[in-house]
Amino acid sequence: MRIGASLLTLSLVPLLVCLWVFTVWLPEDMDRYEAYGAAEPCAAGAPAAEWEECLRTVSFTVDGTRNTQSRTRSHEATLSGAPFWNGAVSFGDPDPLLERLRPGDRVTGTVWRGDVTVLARGDVRQSTSAEPRDEFQMTAAVGTLAGLLAALAFWLGTTRLTGPRDREHRTWARYGKPLLIALLTACFGVGLPFARLGLPWWLVPTLVAPAMVYTARQLHRYRRSQGAVAE
Repeated sequence: MRIGASLLTLSLVPLLVCLWVFTVWLPEDMDRYEAYGAAEPCAAGAPAAEWEECLRTVSFTVDGTRNTQSRTRSHEATLSGAPFWNGAVSFGDPDPLLERLRPGDRVTGTVWRGDVTVLARGDVRQSTSAEPRDEFQMTAAVGTLAGLLAALAFWLGTTRLTGPRDREHRTWARYGKPLLIALLTACFGVGLPFARLGLPWWLVPTLVAPAMVYTARQLHRYRRSQGAVAE
C-alpha cells in the first residue's frame, strides 16, 4: 500500500514538468526564435541600450578564451570594450571561430535582447549558445519523457494498490526498469536525430507515445508467458 501511494504521489512531479514544458518552455522558445528571425538591424545612430529588440552590431576585444574537451566541456570567450554585454560568451563547439581567437583580437558581435548571439572576425562567423535555434525536438523529447514517466509511475502505483496480493509481476525490476530504459532510449533516440534533420517537433511525442504503449503491451505479454511457463 505504501509503495503504491508513494508512486502515485511521485507521478505528479513529472506530470507537472510535462505540462510546464509544453505550455511554457516550448511556446516561449518558439516565440523567441520567431522574434529573432524577424528582428531588424538597429537604426543607424540610435543610442545603444542594454536590452533591444533590434539587432545591434558591436565591436569587442577578446580578453581570453577557454576550450575544455573534458567531461565538463566548456567553450567560452571573454569579451570587453562595449558599453554593455561584456563578459563571458559560451559556444557549443570551438570551431570555426573560437579556436582561432587570441587575447587582444578584435571581433564583431551581434547583440539581441541583451545577448551576444553571433561573433565574427573577417569572414568567419560563429553562433553563440544564446542564439535562438529551431531545435524544439529535444524540448519536446524532455516533455514527452516527463509525461510518459508520470504515466508509468501512475500505472505501477495503481496496480500496487488495486492488484492482487501477489504483486511479484508488477515489481520495479520486472516492469519499471525495462520500461524506463525503453522510454529514455525512445525519447532521445528520436529527439536527437530529429533535431539534426530539422523534422517537426510534434513528431517526437506522436511517435514515442504509441511506441511506448506497444512496448508496454509486448512486455506485459512476455511476462505473462513467463509466468505461464513457470506454472
